[in-house]
Amino acid sequence: MTDVRRAIQAATAVAASLHLPAHEAIVLHNSNKLALRLTPCDVFARVAPVGQEVARFEIELAQRLAEVGSPVCPLEPRVEPRMYTRDGFAVTLWTYCEPVAPRVSPADYATALRRLHVGMREVDVPSPMFTDRITEAEDVVADPQRSPELRPADRAFLGDRLATLRGSIAGRGAGVQLLHGEPHPGNVLSTGNGPLFIDFETCCRGPVEFDLAHVPEAVCAHYPGVDHGLLDECRQLVIAMIAAWRWELGDQFPHGRRFGEECLRLLREGPPWPALDTITERLALGR
Repeated sequence: MTDVRRAIQAATAVAASLHLPAHEAIVLHNSNKLALRLTPCDVFARVAPVGQEVARFEIELAQRLAEVGSPVCPLEPRVEPRMYTRDGFAVTLWTYCEPVAPRVSPADYATALRRLHVGMREVDVPSPMFTDRITEAEDVVADPQRSPELRPADRAFLGDRLATLRGSIAGRGAGVQLLHGEPHPGNVLSTGNGPLFIDFETCCRGPVEFDLAHVPEAVCAHYPGVDHGLLDECRQLVIAMIAAWRWELGDQFPHGRRFGEECLRLLREGPPWPALDTITERLALGR
């Protein structure tokens, strides 16, 4: 909580220095990055410790995508579009979009994601491969100092599963393009201008099925040309990567250990592989 308070103070101080009145900060989401609504200026602020963010890349990409008409949340137009630092925190400022519905319909979600993918094919920016994210997860699993609470048997099982999935997905030879990386419902805003995507720091290159593995199952039914065999493998991969990250020392994800345990259970149980929102809802209901 001390870090959250300091992050809020940093965001409100940055806003005030830019003549944006920020007397109150409403926490919209808190995991490894803090998302705030600052009022009365009505700014959407994203805050992370300096060194644990890729804010410059995210800002540049969001600007480039907006230029080609992609459905992305715009940056705050009243200030210079850049990363601001205060008290060890990196702060980026975006337009706050008032939600118009609790959820985006599956058809609208799929249409927006397809538009995003089309726009991403027009944007040429250096970006890692999705396999680099697998490597990050493997590094967490392989190092007991980074994941001290992960049991030895689970460590061996998870490391083997990540390596196997890396090989089987790469062996399919699917085409790759720039992806959002984590287009799950928490990164989609329901606005008067339709669904808009946020949080581009996880962008990578890979098959579109890797992005689709993060969205609700009903959304995939409206996305054209899906390779369902590849989608199943990507869903399993996403579950395995999330299992790794939830065991990392210092992970801030709410109820992270429970999520990590559930992911391990699902991997051992086998198919069918559930979508992430299904796992979240099960945990929320205590199933």
